Amino acid sequence: MCGITGWLHYDRNGKDNVNQIETMMNTLQYRGPDDKRIYTDQHISFGHTRLIVIDPAGGQQPMQKEYDGNRYVLVYNGELYNTEHLRLQLKKCGHIFRSHSDTEVVLTAYIEWGSRCVEKMNGIFAFAVWAENDQTLYLARDRLGVKPLFYTETTEGFIFGSEIKALLAHKSVSPIVKEEGLLELFSLGPSRTPGCGIYEGIHEVKPAHTMKITRMGIKTTHYWNVKSQSHLDSLEDTTNQVKSLLYHASQRQLISDKPVSSFLSGGLDSSALTAIAAEECKEKLHTFSIDYEENDKYFKTNDFQPDTDKKYIDKMRDTFNTEHHYETITIDELIHMLQESVLARDLPGMADIDSSLLWFCRKIKQQAVVALSGECADEIFGGYPWFYKKELMEKKGFPWINSLQQRHSLLNEKWKNRLNIDEYAYMRYLNTIKDTPLSGNETKQEKSHKEMAYLNMNWFMQTLLERKDRMSMRASLEVRVPFADHELVQYVWNIPSEWKRLEGKEKGILRKALEGVLPSEVLYRKKNPYPKTHHPDYTNKMTEKLSEVIDKKDAPLYELIDPKQLKQLVQSKGASFPYPWYGQLMSGPQLLAYFWQVNYWLEAYNVKIS
Repeated sequence: MCGITGWLHYDRNGKDNVNQIETMMNTLQYRGPDDKRIYTDQHISFGHTRLIVIDPAGGQQPMQKEYDGNRYVLVYNGELYNTEHLRLQLKKCGHIFRSHSDTEVVLTAYIEWGSRCVEKMNGIFAFAVWAENDQTLYLARDRLGVKPLFYTETTEGFIFGSEIKALLAHKSVSPIVKEEGLLELFSLGPSRTPGCGIYEGIHEVKPAHTMKITRMGIKTTHYWNVKSQSHLDSLEDTTNQVKSLLYHASQRQLISDKPVSSFLSGGLDSSALTAIAAEECKEKLHTFSIDYEENDKYFKTNDFQPDTDKKYIDKMRDTFNTEHHYETITIDELIHMLQESVLARDLPGMADIDSSLLWFCRKIKQQAVVALSGECADEIFGGYPWFYKKELMEKKGFPWINSLQQRHSLLNEKWKNRLNIDEYAYMRYLNTIKDTPLSGNETKQEKSHKEMAYLNMNWFMQTLLERKDRMSMRASLEVRVPFADHELVQYVWNIPSEWKRLEGKEKGILRKALEGVLPSEVLYRKKNPYPKTHHPDYTNKMTEKLSEVIDKKDAPLYELIDPKQLKQLVQSKGASFPYPWYGQLMSGPQLLAYFWQVNYWLEAYNVKIS
């Protein structure tokens, strides 16, 4: 994976922008620590930082190619999983390749097929192509939004980058947050409306969208969406097809010039990928898990997390003979990483849910460059409670946000009067529901299920993909997500909801497909959320840490939050906020950590609230 950035100005020579594009590029150094290069020419400047996984010599960027009298230049972040198939097609069209990198295939695909090239690609990507003769800039993002791409338009031209920080490094872009940005944070956060960058004027290319920028303006195209149609396969055929698609997706994503490892929590999703990788890899598979110091002593069972991961991890390790690495994070390390996880996102995120993952990815990177991860399985197969609990299915709003009134009550009087949190969240919910792709033949139950699945694909899944990208790339670790394969997603979209909950189990059809692959203890294990610490030291230290913030009369947090509410939150050690902030996550001391992050973000980025 890589970091990309660029600047287009039709009234300026790009060769005069060397210092500016280098500054923007350098903010993304950790996304690509192995190499960095720039390209400047008339009107355009590109910057690229590279994490080398395939073809060290042949995949250098920005990549240039001349064809039919036109020069094309590419910056690309991602991984193409049908590289050889496309290369063969392009060779038949008369194209000659000088490397075996997927980068050259992406660029040549654009040369041959233009803006429709993305329809032929299977992969995770965000890229930009400059066509010199046409004076056209083309941007594209993968179907499920695994790889990020932000942009802004200013009086100084069109600016884009893999992360917001690259845009903020441009002299014409300021860290201003207005009412809409605050509504995003307090109504929806840590989710964001697709396309919204929180900061004023900063946007994100939506998943499955392309943009073409010319002197005449900008044209945006939505090139892919799930398609609803009748599911005609039998249960047996459906089970076999799910297994086949998952295997093929995983096999494609195991292609690398560097060894591939796997996250392993002992849950269904990571275990499925581990089993496939262990079977396919020639060398012994390295697997990794995270836990918290003294978790065996302080762990508390609940309905969502009845037990810890270790015995299931041990079973997977023994069954598939993996080289397993148990990583244990201390409380001090967990707290220390809160600051850097904000820098990774350029926004407040998910508190220690982020900081622990960032630490974990750093540990993995010490021994691996590429890792498989199980994100997206719950969203496409229906693994969350809101897919099957009647009261959550029928809720008119995002089922993972149950704290809107409480969120609103935390605001100071100025923003309490100006921000209509409930209405904003409800309208975002309605706008998504009405866009759900339906065939018109769905039963009431199937319509409701597809609406819930579409909500999850566009919101909850995007939040988790963003988290995984920012934390892993901050650690210079490439993470691949086979469950986000668009062919698998499309097929599963039309599977009847009762099969997705086959035999009364969440993700029932996936479990059925993995019979004979996984040990029964793992196959039928109840879904567990991402682990958190129950250590009292964490609660006490976060209480102290946020206390130090609110003791300062000029704390930036007071620009937004009511002092009395903050004091009550600290005195109760987070218990005064009765619901998790997001889904089943971010309650108690995690909420203290979140507000510490909000304060740090306002301070570190010198955010101007307007």
